[in-house]
Amino acid sequence: MHRKLFGMVAILAILIGSTAKGLGENGDERGQLLKVREAVWRAWFANDVQALKDLVPPGTIVISAGESEWKHQAEVLQSAVDFQAQGGKLIRLEFPRTEIQRFGEVAILYSAYVVETEMKGKRSVSSGRATEVFVLHDGHWTNPGWHTDGEK
Repeated sequence: MHRKLFGMVAILAILIGSTAKGLGENGDERGQLLKVREAVWRAWFANDVQALKDLVPPGTIVISAGESEWKHQAEVLQSAVDFQAQGGKLIRLEFPRTEIQRFGEVAILYSAYVVETEMKGKRSVSSGRATEVFVLHDGHWTNPGWHTDGEK
């Protein structure tokens, strides 16, 4: 009986140690997620195709405020091209509130956002909420899905 108990305690200690180690190696997990989230948004506004391909995988599903059609990676890339082709520029990007839930290798970010853009010399501000899914894949966060809505 003592042998079984010792074995169970040893296994539990290994599991607890590996979980704690995994979290410790990630450093500032919240900071990493916020940095990657901002990189995705900025890559889209800058039409940084390589960054978008790295951060937004092929299986991505996007539901955007005011759009009836859902997008996938190809449409996300094309919409970034279109924004740049029309002379669009990002002026301001803010996330005044963000809450994060982590479930293993998946994190969900719930955010309020404010975006100011300029198109053909005219500035406009939009704001709303975003629910974004991030997946830890090969040690890097990717963003395979999000849903945004606009404020009324």
